[in-house]
Amino acid sequence: MSRIDIIKGYLTELNLDALYITHIPNIRYLSGFSGSSAYIIITKDKNYFFTDFRYKTQSAEQVKGFEIEVNFSPAVKIKETILNAKLVNIGFESTHLTIHQLEQLKESLPGVNFVSVPERIEKLTMIKTPDEIAKIKAACEITDRVFTKLLEVIKPGMKESDVSAEISYWHKKYGAEKDSFDPIVASGWRGALPHGMASHKVIESGEMVTLDFGCIYEGFCSDMTRTIAVGKPKSEEMVKIYDVVLQSQLLAVNATKAGAVTKDLDTVSRDYINSNGYEGKFGHGLGHGLGIEVHEMPSVSQRMDMTIPENVVFTIEPGIYIEGLGGVRIEDDVVTKTGGCDVLNCSSKELIII
Repeated sequence: MSRIDIIKGYLTELNLDALYITHIPNIRYLSGFSGSSAYIIITKDKNYFFTDFRYKTQSAEQVKGFEIEVNFSPAVKIKETILNAKLVNIGFESTHLTIHQLEQLKESLPGVNFVSVPERIEKLTMIKTPDEIAKIKAACEITDRVFTKLLEVIKPGMKESDVSAEISYWHKKYGAEKDSFDPIVASGWRGALPHGMASHKVIESGEMVTLDFGCIYEGFCSDMTRTIAVGKPKSEEMVKIYDVVLQSQLLAVNATKAGAVTKDLDTVSRDYINSNGYEGKFGHGLGHGLGIEVHEMPSVSQRMDMTIPENVVFTIEPGIYIEGLGGVRIEDDVVTKTGGCDVLNCSSKELIII
């Protein structure tokens, strides 16, 4: 069954005339369109794709199985299509459409009933095809190459922002479209900031540096974290923390398989960290889904109690953060298989001192 056929099945299940799709990653998933502005309406017997003049040629090349409407103002054509097709009950992506956008739709189409349909497409995108897994793997390989390059270029006296620039440059140099998110480079005491964006802080000898970065390759993301030491670590506590985080990460990787439960994987890693005296210092979930977006379903955390199917790609990234001292995080991308998982990153997780 095709992706579009599954969506049409939702229409019958939810008693809808159509589903209105506005989230660009979901539009790419369903249509193959890689541009930045488009809308889709799927009815029981037709599929409509709306975009503007900038993407006339691109949509004709990429989008198949849809009636393509190119208009200076897609909103006008969308309204016209809904009225002409006499669509009354229309589902919308309530996790992506803003309240303002919804109110505008209701005002312009007073006879239409808009029905919240959250995360139906996201549950489809969560399970990856072999081709999608191959693209994520290729993105991971680029990120691994960039990490190897960073081990050559990072030196005491270098600014975190300079390291971030190197990451972005080498991602593109090695074939990526771009970074999948702004690189995190956090050295010394700034390592205690889980999302410490690169600053103008100078990296000093003896400091630990957390590097969290990823790229997009043919529309799919990678996301890896490694923490390294620049010179012999000044703090023995940080070396101890590194080992605790590494062991907790390995425990979670070894527990990952199709049929595992998201909450349980988080617990495996969290309990090990807590038992080693760092309770309360791992302040985020174990991981998140990965694909067209860098954060997808599932949330591998205490907040989600989901049995994970086969061929789901997600991150495993425990960390310990001590204010005023620093932090360590280690992250791999994995794909669930029967009886285990494949780790998509190849970079060493042993403590590297450069």
